[in-house]
Amino acid sequence: MEIKDSAKPARRKLSTYFKRSDRPDRSEAWLAAVFLIPNIILLIVFTYRPLIDNLRLSFTDWNISATSYTWVGLKNYAEWFTSPGTATVVMNTLIFTVATVVGSLLLGLGLALVLDRRLHGRSFVRAVVFMPYVISGAAIGVAFQFVFDPSFGLISDLMARIGKVAPDFYQVPEWALFMVTVTYIWKNLGYTFVIYLAALQGRRTDLDEAAEIDGASRWRHLTRVLLPQLRPTTFFLSITVLLNSMQVFDIINVMTKGGPEGNGTSTMVYQVYQETFMNQRAGYGAAVATIMFIILLIITLVQVRYMQKGEQK
Repeated sequence: MEIKDSAKPARRKLSTYFKRSDRPDRSEAWLAAVFLIPNIILLIVFTYRPLIDNLRLSFTDWNISATSYTWVGLKNYAEWFTSPGTATVVMNTLIFTVATVVGSLLLGLGLALVLDRRLHGRSFVRAVVFMPYVISGAAIGVAFQFVFDPSFGLISDLMARIGKVAPDFYQVPEWALFMVTVTYIWKNLGYTFVIYLAALQGRRTDLDEAAEIDGASRWRHLTRVLLPQLRPTTFFLSITVLLNSMQVFDIINVMTKGGPEGNGTSTMVYQVYQETFMNQRAGYGAAVATIMFIILLIITLVQVRYMQKGEQK
């Protein structure tokens, strides 16, 4: 009986201790509020409010320099979906986005695998690969004009040395789209390379040793050991590169200005700029921006859902 009586107060004290420890500390709550509230205010002012204003303007016929606008309802959306040039713009956006995402991921992973070794001068090579990512897209566009120029460009000179004629990248829409796509992949390669390299350096080396002991081939080691560990990194890069690719403006504006032949390299984000600032149709441009936002939102939700299913397996 004495043992039971002495145990009761101990249990009460222990339960009281855990109840008190579960209570949130007011000082921590205030500290969290101090850090969160300014960020929430910035998001509301610079992200959510412009998004709502853009949605409102998409239902209007507004010249960006005018002080008033006319409410037109769904007219801008109907015009975009029925316009003959919309199919070209959407196809350009799709080709450019898919090519840049796939190209950046594959080349970035390949370079990361090559440079994740003890090589002489690897730090210098890593810096060289990453450098284009921090350079302005407009500057890179100007530089690559000297590479693709049909008269005195680098490609033209190399083709002439083997007796071939370089394609006219500025007059043929297909080659123009190829030109801006290659340019952006080259600029964005350093980003995917650095992220993949960090993921490779943080992987589990014991799995590599186990695969080596089992005598796994390089391809089997890549597909069964490395790539499964890089799945979260690949998911993260696929979303960020996709979002960035669909918003590329500077390279297209500098190199082709959306041409040739009108919409030869025009993407949805470039169409927003062209309609809003060049054609003075801000309402129509807002409608295109809203459609692009909905497409990006749907793609992101699908990717997140797919990733969650992959983690549950």
